[in-house]
Amino acid sequence: MRYPAKTLSVFAVLAITLFPVPHAAASQPVEGVLVEAESFDQHGGWKLDTQFINIMGSPYLLAHGLGQPVADAETTVSFPSTGTYRVLVRTKDWVAPWQAKGAPGRFQLAIDGKPLDETFGTKSAKWFWHDGGTVEITKPEVKLTLHDLTGFEGRCDAILFTKDLNYQPPNDLSPMDQWRKDMLGLPAQPEKTKKYDLVVVGGGYSGMGAAISAARMGCSVALIQDRPVLGGNGSSEVRVWAQGLVRRGKYPHIGEIIAEFADSAAASPGTYEEYGDKLKEDVVRAEKNIDLFLNTRAYEVNKEGESIQSVTAFNTRTSKRTEFLGSLFADCTGHGEIGYLAGADYYTHEKGHMGMSNMWTWKEADTEKSFPDVSWALNLNMEDFPYPKRFHGEWFWESGFDKDPIKDLESMRDWNFRAVYGAWNAIKNKGGKDKHANAELTWMAFIGGPRESRMLRGDVILRKKDIVNKIAFPDGCVPSTWSIDLHYPKKQYMQKYPEDPFISQAVFDSRVDRRFGYPVPYRCFYSRNIPNLFMAGRCISVTHEALGTVRVMKTGGMMGEVVGKAAAVCTEKDCSPREVYTDYYQDLEKLMARKGVERRDTIDGEFYISKDSKELPPVIDAYIDPTTLPGLVIDDESNNVQFVGTWTKGEGLKGFVGNHYVYHGKGKKAEIHFKFQVEKTGKYEVRLSYGHHENRATNTPVTIHSPQDSKTVKINQRIKPPLKNGFISLGTFKFEKGQQIEVVMSNEGVDGNVHADAIQVLPAD
Repeated sequence: MRYPAKTLSVFAVLAITLFPVPHAAASQPVEGVLVEAESFDQHGGWKLDTQFINIMGSPYLLAHGLGQPVADAETTVSFPSTGTYRVLVRTKDWVAPWQAKGAPGRFQLAIDGKPLDETFGTKSAKWFWHDGGTVEITKPEVKLTLHDLTGFEGRCDAILFTKDLNYQPPNDLSPMDQWRKDMLGLPAQPEKTKKYDLVVVGGGYSGMGAAISAARMGCSVALIQDRPVLGGNGSSEVRVWAQGLVRRGKYPHIGEIIAEFADSAAASPGTYEEYGDKLKEDVVRAEKNIDLFLNTRAYEVNKEGESIQSVTAFNTRTSKRTEFLGSLFADCTGHGEIGYLAGADYYTHEKGHMGMSNMWTWKEADTEKSFPDVSWALNLNMEDFPYPKRFHGEWFWESGFDKDPIKDLESMRDWNFRAVYGAWNAIKNKGGKDKHANAELTWMAFIGGPRESRMLRGDVILRKKDIVNKIAFPDGCVPSTWSIDLHYPKKQYMQKYPEDPFISQAVFDSRVDRRFGYPVPYRCFYSRNIPNLFMAGRCISVTHEALGTVRVMKTGGMMGEVVGKAAAVCTEKDCSPREVYTDYYQDLEKLMARKGVERRDTIDGEFYISKDSKELPPVIDAYIDPTTLPGLVIDDESNNVQFVGTWTKGEGLKGFVGNHYVYHGKGKKAEIHFKFQVEKTGKYEVRLSYGHHENRATNTPVTIHSPQDSKTVKINQRIKPPLKNGFISLGTFKFEKGQQIEVVMSNEGVDGNVHADAIQVLPAD
């Protein structure tokens, strides 16, 4: 569906689109005190949730305790006068949209240590002001406490104390609406910044790439991020490991900036430490040309004609508003939020789009761990979901395929919560209880990892046919090396909840050049109707199918690098992003050919490499060309390989031979036969390549069959292969010329997945 540019004001569009219920009469300020939950002095164990501001109007605190009540949030509030106040708390019963019973998000509000009689989070499927009754305020300052009762996702947006005992505040609120500003006593006008060369909104890989690249090219940059950490889906909050190959193709230095901060996770979701939140922030703060604004949410765009003049944002802790002035803007929000607010042309794939994931981890503890009743969760048995053998729920815990990819985001996340808790209940209290008495949940992402929403339209809309047919655009510059990877509900697990499946499968189209990448055109990185707007990441100008290859984070980060360099050309030549292509593309090419560590202090300064610049690690290519290896190499896709059983192709573990590797789990019989002959009688060393991982078998049997002898070797595939290019020696053997020889790997008696990649045969004489 194509949406034309909007003609209404930004606020009017937002109000009409998301908040259609009028509340003019109720929107007048009232004598009293509004306390935003996010402004509490101490959040305790409550989490600050900012991802649904455009749906329900505000950041809020979330009691995300995995079934254990979280520590209290506390603050001190000053009152203008003593007396009787009505207390209203903006909250909801988060499972009520599905008419589920139990109200798991229950919490109390205490005033100077005394809880109100009302329990909150127990009413309404929508955000509303839950009446807490009246209280007597007898002194100028009181202590407020949010006390969680369950650990199951209670939520609080704000608390209102009013002396008008009949007052009803507005239920439907837009971000930083006038009622909220009046109640908080905010200044009529936001504070204005200096005018930046580039304002980047969104601090994921694409936003970081754009900001750092532009700063090193001499631009002044504001980087705005609504979370306390950088990295987006690739942060410790979401834990999607960064994929896509960098530093290749026509401009091999593109991707060097991303390589400086990319995560080191061996798998997704991985651990907190693997995502390097501090490293990401340190790399950004080291750039003198970047002003970083964390916990800052952009919610309004101000235009002059068709061009953006500024974006207005508020601090998600203090509500302080700031207007960021700029010459150029980059939408790196993932959702195309800035483009949408500016009236940019965009597209959403409304049905059958990719969904949102909330991954999770668990462990076996030393003592028995109980798990409470969760009758409000999805009613799951062990056969209703993939049993998480690897101590984590992976990317495929995904829902929302036919939901609105913007308006239904909170519903998607909450459905994922119900799915995970329902699965954990099956493991702890149903079919898995005897085996997992000591098991406990250790982490679950409360920040969702969405894959697809708005895609802003540029001068080129990249399509699947362009990629698979290798159409060469003259401005192709960012190598996309991920297969076209689209997610759909997995039929095996959608029988019980077919209207909203929660387990996905990946469907790959591997006709992507995975070695050098398909070069995505520069013209996909700027808006076709907002003349000073760039975009990078998953909101660029592509179709639904083409998004399947460009959406991974390192690829998005490289888009950001190109956008940053293009912004420098715009600044130097006083031109638009479109004119970079039509008039100054050679200038952009010169910048794309420069090393990632090269910099200049100002737009007209000299380039240099600072003394403290760190040398990049060598490129670890995902592919090893079998034709470049010595000896005889039989890859898993060779005609001389025979499979028994259904093996799965994999590409996630780097350093494999050929286009992929294969793996198979325990259970049903599986074998792979590598067949070969030698051209000369003699002694030969036989080697096996595999990718090590924690879920691989420690006892994979590999048998070498020849007419003279047979030998079986057991390989621990959790340990890194000791030889170059990921090989391990199976031994030295005497082979006769022309005789048929087989190397057979099987899953007989294994304790994990079996990984097969290639066989290498080398003369040993």
